[in-house]
Amino acid sequence: MGLSVTISAADAADAEHILKLQYLCYQSEAELYGDWSIEPLTQSLDALRAELAEGYGLVARLGDEVVASVRARLDEDGTVRIAKLIVHPRMQRHGLGGRLLDGIERHFAETADPAARPAPSPKRFQLFTGHRSEGNLRLYRSKGYAQVATRELGPKLTLVTLEKAAA
Repeated sequence: MGLSVTISAADAADAEHILKLQYLCYQSEAELYGDWSIEPLTQSLDALRAELAEGYGLVARLGDEVVASVRARLDEDGTVRIAKLIVHPRMQRHGLGGRLLDGIERHFAETADPAARPAPSPKRFQLFTGHRSEGNLRLYRSKGYAQVATRELGPKLTLVTLEKAAA
């Protein structure tokens, strides 16, 4: 009998598993840009725990193994900033990234009750990736994200910012 992937909210107990997966997943990005000092590869466990505490995260599990994750937070201006959407290399191209992206958007849309919390309702979803990360760009565009900005970080890397309006 095969195992199915389940998606649930991430918590502090998941942090170490997420960090290990993040390190594995960002190896290909580091190689693509020739830069192993990128933040996902140098992030500390404490910094990751702080991100989870300040925002919201999801994990996808295959049995007990964390095989994918995403994190996001809602800014005061109503922008949901989505970050570090990662999928284990052996699990890529099976729809997990899209499911996590849908899940994080759904979470913020469903919790958009201004009377229940001090944060504003989400107005837009925003994320970024490197200009050579074609798989990421393809996924984000297929989910309705459009490029709104670019920022050159160096001779090898330009960040592409994409966003879409909240429903």
